[in-house]
Amino acid sequence: MDRSIPFCDAADPFPKSPNFVVPAGACDTHAHVFGPQCRYDYTPNRSYTPPDAPVGSYLHLHQQLGIERGVLVQPSIYGTDNQLQLDALNHLRSLGKEYRGVAVVDADVSEAELDRLSDGGHCGVRMNLLFKGGIEWRDVAALADRMAARNWHLQFLVDVSEFEQLEERIRALPVPVVIDHMGHMSTAKGLEHPGFQALLRLLADGEAWVKLSGAYRVTTEQHPPYSDVTSFAQALVEANVEQCVWGSDWPHPHFSIPMPNDGDLLDLLARWVPDEAVRNRILVDNPARLYGF
Repeated sequence: MDRSIPFCDAADPFPKSPNFVVPAGACDTHAHVFGPQCRYDYTPNRSYTPPDAPVGSYLHLHQQLGIERGVLVQPSIYGTDNQLQLDALNHLRSLGKEYRGVAVVDADVSEAELDRLSDGGHCGVRMNLLFKGGIEWRDVAALADRMAARNWHLQFLVDVSEFEQLEERIRALPVPVVIDHMGHMSTAKGLEHPGFQALLRLLADGEAWVKLSGAYRVTTEQHPPYSDVTSFAQALVEANVEQCVWGSDWPHPHFSIPMPNDGDLLDLLARWVPDEAVRNRILVDNPARLYGF
């Protein structure tokens, strides 16, 4: 194994229950499953190596948090091999649960493979511009029309402060666009940064959705409640609450500060959005509309 590829910490195995009432039908729109490596190979061209995070642990997390729906997102370490995610979704759906997937594919992916992914519960494609092994922008033009024909969406893992012409490119796409982790921009760059302001405009105009997730990826602090993130999350909600969804980002791979507890992460949403009716739209109504629950 390549020792130059960093290993990730495991998620906290004892997730707390949140300190607010989670509504029926609440959805975690962003999580991953990993391993076992003996069955599902990692791509050699990757930025990290995670510990196993099996579907049973994922279900336990949701039971503790009171989450009834979820979206699994293909992580970069598997490249375009979506088999683990297909197997996990098949298991979850066999239990009668409402779960969807976001895949990673090549630009020349066959219609038969897209059909297989669709039949397996997928409804979007992820574009990774941060980590090795993800899809590249040049692939999007070839895929966009095909995704639109299937009523799929495109999901971006991107730092909005560092990607040139992101706003213009997103506005030109014929599919809904979802931005991971509040734009993945450090709070140290400030609310007025042009990249974040561009994200707010896209959100306000209904040109993009945003995931209120990954606070520990953008904070300058070490532990929840990551108070420097609050104004950023609230600015996104104020721009267009109808286009905001929440995600845990479990099991939290590849970041540099101490591992948070998932109950504390869900409690951040109540801190950012104290109005219960508005919060319930973010947890239930908006993801139902985006993912077709």
